Amino acid sequence: MTNSGNKRYIYMPMIFALLLISGIFIGRYFLSAQGLGGGNPLLIYPQTDKVETILNLIKEEYVDTIDIKKLEEKVIPHIVENLDPHSMYIPAKNLAKVNEELEGNFGGIGVQFSIQNDTVLVVAVISGGPSEKLGILPGDRIIRVNDTTIADIKIQNNDVIHKLRGEMGTKVKVSILRRNVKELIDFDIIRGEIPITSVDVAYKINEITGYVKIDRFAQNTYQEFITALAQLKEEKCKNLIVDLRNNSGGLLDIAFSITNEFLKRDELIFYTEGKSQPRREVKANGVGSCQEAKVIVLVNEYSASASEIFAGALQDNDRGLILGRRSFGKGLVQNQIPLPDGSAIRLTIARYYTPSGRSIQKPYKFGDAEDYYKDIMNRYEHGEFFEKDSIVQNDTLKYYTKSGRVVYGGGGIMPDIFVPRDTSHYTNLYYTMRATGVVYQYALKYADENRNTLKRYKDADSMLKYLNTQPILQGFISFAKSKKIKIDQKQLKLSESLLDIEVKAYIARNTIDNEGFYPIIHKIDNVLQRAVEEMDKDFPF
Repeated sequence: MTNSGNKRYIYMPMIFALLLISGIFIGRYFLSAQGLGGGNPLLIYPQTDKVETILNLIKEEYVDTIDIKKLEEKVIPHIVENLDPHSMYIPAKNLAKVNEELEGNFGGIGVQFSIQNDTVLVVAVISGGPSEKLGILPGDRIIRVNDTTIADIKIQNNDVIHKLRGEMGTKVKVSILRRNVKELIDFDIIRGEIPITSVDVAYKINEITGYVKIDRFAQNTYQEFITALAQLKEEKCKNLIVDLRNNSGGLLDIAFSITNEFLKRDELIFYTEGKSQPRREVKANGVGSCQEAKVIVLVNEYSASASEIFAGALQDNDRGLILGRRSFGKGLVQNQIPLPDGSAIRLTIARYYTPSGRSIQKPYKFGDAEDYYKDIMNRYEHGEFFEKDSIVQNDTLKYYTKSGRVVYGGGGIMPDIFVPRDTSHYTNLYYTMRATGVVYQYALKYADENRNTLKRYKDADSMLKYLNTQPILQGFISFAKSKKIKIDQKQLKLSESLLDIEVKAYIARNTIDNEGFYPIIHKIDNVLQRAVEEMDKDFPF
């Protein structure tokens, strides 16, 4: 390198620094010359806050033309994500989809489907829906939608949903391939209202005990629940097991209405309080239809929000036993506020408290949602799913139920009866079977190939009785081998009872839906079995 090159290398940073400083002073000169702030650009919009000031500066003074609306869509989520983990910004384009599940209805054709061998297979047809009225059947293959082929193109679930759903009253043309029919059958389907059910199943477990599983608290849940209660009462059920496992919450007013069915007049269901929100109490009105039944509520680490409100209200009022594992710990109140452009912000405004005064919300750090949602994994690694004693209770967060029983705050609802996760039949082979999806694939294949026989069985008991006469497990193992699954005989012996019941339960689901699935899968559900046992004992209140 020459001396002149060395000098240029040495002085280059100084030259860049001078250029930067010159640019700043030139900018200030022009701003000052135009009377825009006297050399301080932040004084251009003295009436606004800093974020609005910056956006206005970019809009008015930036060197290139910028779409401010697009910039706002990028900036706002970053602001909100630095709050608690449950506040969120919802862009206008996503708002309808976000609200859809809670509203309980959408415009569709009324089928449940599965993608099998790169083809969309109709698993079930919703009773009373548009497809059933036109004669579409379980087992039909959807080959084309609006003359566009969707088979053998690696289509994904979301793409199928996008093509089949649409505005109410609009038409979609579907071309079906049916077993033993050579030509495609075309159907012009008018999209209609398809109810999204949230009470998965209600059935009688034994002579006096009914079971109801609530998947989420949506717009239709209360009416579905009341219908389920009426059905179980007609079958002479005096006890009730309410399953809220994996129920992530939903609409609070619906959860309140269901809780109200169990409590006496003026018993507190919950209260809310926040910095700008005075204490607001919600109490039972005393007209509930299930005030005398013996109740057990099932919860686990994925039971959250409205589920925890329900469980906490029954526990603190000594109205029912909570059984399972500690719930998620989501006790923040969000208010969804619409914005002028059709978007919305769900802003946390208060905390929920159970009747005893417990805050359901588990601890969190502002802006650290990732660590917050890792809490479930941390619980697992700490052993909380297997040992009740692994949970350290804080005596400063000790509360009392109506009868004086001790309950603890600090995050989630701790069950009265802890039931550990049962992994005694879990092996690497079992995990491989589940991870590769061969359980679902074989169940779907078997149901499809034997549909004419299976449709004779209308309930879980008769379905299982028939399946127990068939070589289901042997067929499943042969199918797994054809999918290149290596079968370790020792592991198979340990897991075969689990796999046998799971395959039969999914065959039943593909034939008679949840009414077939749950009563069969519950035969290997240690939490539910413990609940049935506890029903025969005296409750501690």
